[in-house]
Amino acid sequence: AAQSAAPAPALLVSVASAAREPVRFVVRTQGSVSPRTETTLVSEVAGQIVEVAPAFVSGGFFEKGDVLLRIDPRNYESAVKRASAGVAQARTQLATENALAGYAYEDWNRLRDVDESRQQASDLTLRKPQLQEALAALEAREADLEMAQEDLNRTVIRAPYDGMVREKIADIGQYVNVGSQLARTFAVDRAEVRLPVSQQDLNFLDLRGLEEGVTLPVELTATIGSQTYLWSAEIVRSEGVFDALSRVLYVVAQIEDPYDLAGTGREPLRVGTFVSAEISGNAGGQLFAIPRHALSRGDTIWIVDEQLKIQPRQVAIVRTDEVYAYVESGLADGERYAATPIDQPLPGMQVRVDERD
Repeated sequence: AAQSAAPAPALLVSVASAAREPVRFVVRTQGSVSPRTETTLVSEVAGQIVEVAPAFVSGGFFEKGDVLLRIDPRNYESAVKRASAGVAQARTQLATENALAGYAYEDWNRLRDVDESRQQASDLTLRKPQLQEALAALEAREADLEMAQEDLNRTVIRAPYDGMVREKIADIGQYVNVGSQLARTFAVDRAEVRLPVSQQDLNFLDLRGLEEGVTLPVELTATIGSQTYLWSAEIVRSEGVFDALSRVLYVVAQIEDPYDLAGTGREPLRVGTFVSAEISGNAGGQLFAIPRHALSRGDTIWIVDEQLKIQPRQVAIVRTDEVYAYVESGLADGERYAATPIDQPLPGMQVRVDERD
């Protein structure tokens, strides 16, 4: 029987047609949500805590000016009364010295009428030093009263902004000294996310406009349970220096009303949530978006010709991300390329095209 060599089997591949399309680069990064304003409340006076607000608990919301807790004011009320008495006494002394100075001036005028050769009266004769001393004593007593009144006002701890209690440190019945920590709080009007950006990705972001108040839109996503939620934010500033260890530059995204206190119905973005971010970058122009797995050796793509044979082609890649490689040149519109990764391809290898392509 006549023998003939069996034809080499043709590899089945998926093909795609190259087509230019407008591309806007997206920089993907990750970070954790943190408060923009965070405060450690401390006591400015000493005393026992006699009252705490219902919102003074970990996770409690409060508004600016709300009373969070009160410290026993009795000692400071007594100090205000003593300071008030001192002011009244100083005013009486000042009035006395003022009257005595007037009498001294009248006496000197009578003596000058008797003896016209007398020289000008000295300040001591007119009791001016005593009057100035009484006036200074009154100012000192008024300063003591003002300080005592301020200490009394400090026995009431009020919220400095609309916020939330992160951690409660002191509670009712506890004695606190000056400088004792009471709670850690943060503002809920805005939240921030520090997002690291590599030196390579900085080529695709225009951060110069941040200094002039031009922001960059960014979308934040997080998976909570089985649901994925999305929040819109803006890049408002960069930290301006590269981290010495990781060699990244941190940019800061800002979110308005993260806890949805306005009641819009969206999912609250809680402080500490780990989020993924997609920053809208520069426009790349008309480029070919090629799946990354279609490339071999980094910049080689396999073209499928009319005879269903593959030929290697080097392309110029502008940027790659997790899914696509963006090609600037080396391809023409309408050319077909193998979208399937080929194991050990050879130039001129025969292939079969998937009918679904």
